[in-house]
Amino acid sequence: MPDPFIGPTSQTFISQRLRLHYADWGNPGAPPLILLHGGRDHCRNWDWVAQDLRRDYHIIAPDIRGHGDSAYSPSGDYSMSAFVYDLAQLIHQQHLAPVRIVAHSMGGAIALRYAGAFPETVSKLVAIEGLGPSPAMIAERANRTPMERIRHWVTETRALAGRTPRRYASIDEALARMQAENKHLTPEQARYLTVHGVSQNEDGSYSWKFDNYARSFSPVDFSPAEQQQLWANITCPILLVNGKESWASNPEKDGRIAHFQNARLVEFDRAGHWVHHDRLEDFLTEVRAFL
Repeated sequence: MPDPFIGPTSQTFISQRLRLHYADWGNPGAPPLILLHGGRDHCRNWDWVAQDLRRDYHIIAPDIRGHGDSAYSPSGDYSMSAFVYDLAQLIHQQHLAPVRIVAHSMGGAIALRYAGAFPETVSKLVAIEGLGPSPAMIAERANRTPMERIRHWVTETRALAGRTPRRYASIDEALARMQAENKHLTPEQARYLTVHGVSQNEDGSYSWKFDNYARSFSPVDFSPAEQQQLWANITCPILLVNGKESWASNPEKDGRIAHFQNARLVEFDRAGHWVHHDRLEDFLTEVRAFL
């Protein structure tokens, strides 16, 4: 059994000439399990989950391009297709298929698209609030013309180009921002996530590791019908996880769960968007049973 006090090793792989980082929790003889984080996050946010599941799985937790300790995209390309390619490269290069995946938020959206395109390579999938914008939000966005969407994207991206990453005078100052983002975090959780989520600048201040360009979303993407077709292609069992105090729409109530062949939803009380932090023990119980 792996020593629970030994942390992961840092490894890298190459995707579109980018050197991307992942945390490898050892136990290579066990079935592979990928833990995929969400936007403006990092792979070490999974550490509590990994510490438990590493007994039975070979856990690999990548930093998405432009996040954590992975390289920034020189072109500022953080499209969903680029993220899906990176996941496909990790699974291909490390010979992980068939693989189990547990993914959060944007990571869930990436994993669902990948599983829809390569259903034979995924054996189980847990998506924590990973279905993206609600049908109501998509309908509102559809009211914009292609010209309006592109102009908005250009304006937004140009503004990001001139935006200086925020600098915090101390870890405690960055910690306060982390705590404001999720009221359910314990002080210990918030500090841990902050320490792994920032890097120190030359002047001694601290900034979040993710690339500011990652805040911008491409104006060109699959239509809702095409997205639903990808979901329908997924053949493995899927566990959809939602927090009842989150902004995310309930896929049973909005009808999106009907587009999956084999999906089940579990909702958690007293949990927001980061269910795996807010209700860790109960989340692990559900995930262990499902996997």
